[in-house]
Amino acid sequence: MRVLASALLVLTLLIPGISTAAAPTVGATPGDSAIPPTIAIIIDDMGHDLHQGMRLVNAHSPITLAFLPYRPYTVQLAEAAHRHRKEVMLHVPMANTHNIGLGQGGLDVNMDQITTTSTLRRDLNAIPYVKGVNNHMGSKLTRMQPNMDWVMSELFRYPLYFVDSRTIASTVAGETAARYKVPTLSRDVFLDNEQTEVSIDRQFKELIRKARENGTAIAIGHPHKATVDYLLKKLPELDEQGIAVATVSALWAIRNNNRSMFADGDKQPVNSIFAKQD
Repeated sequence: MRVLASALLVLTLLIPGISTAAAPTVGATPGDSAIPPTIAIIIDDMGHDLHQGMRLVNAHSPITLAFLPYRPYTVQLAEAAHRHRKEVMLHVPMANTHNIGLGQGGLDVNMDQITTTSTLRRDLNAIPYVKGVNNHMGSKLTRMQPNMDWVMSELFRYPLYFVDSRTIASTVAGETAARYKVPTLSRDVFLDNEQTEVSIDRQFKELIRKARENGTAIAIGHPHKATVDYLLKKLPELDEQGIAVATVSALWAIRNNNRSMFADGDKQPVNSIFAKQD
């Protein structure tokens, strides 16, 4: 464990948002600085369930929490998440091929550019401490190039990243974000399409496999009791397996040689832009 411990010490000094479960051990040397396989876990659909939400907020690992706008506990949980050093995202509802209702703050296919960008702007303003965005559903909207152009041209104005949840293989969201120079990543694994321990365990092991193979990997899960129970049990065991856990921002930094997402003064805070334009 000497290499992992020293590597994590280096990472935590350079990149905020890396798990520190592996404390430096006696005999660790500065040369032991190889970055261990690293995962990021995003929990979507935050804001409905206060109990499971607080269990995730209080988790020791630096998981990232993605909040639906205007839900009963969104603001309360996002503020608590920030206090507990969790990274906060907007989980923006987008039109889907099954015509499932989007709820307040959703982006639909019949919206024009002005309506799309103003709705997105208000969604962002509704999430305290927001650092990034990913799509909730979106199997229809993320395939539509004009709509993704509108979304990414708006996100470009903020110090925000975008994670493509990849709810459909033909999504153009991630590549559009990159074209607009919005820092972007994509989901590798869904943890809990089936809410059983056996299925979640299988998907979690696939996440670890991908991280070992590629260096990093991103999973998306949801605040189901089965998922929360599993993660609170398994995340503390990852140190022994040589796996680090990172926020999305920290994982992006690992993939980009610790380069800052945004130059100092490059972007304005979400709330200041909102106040000036609305």
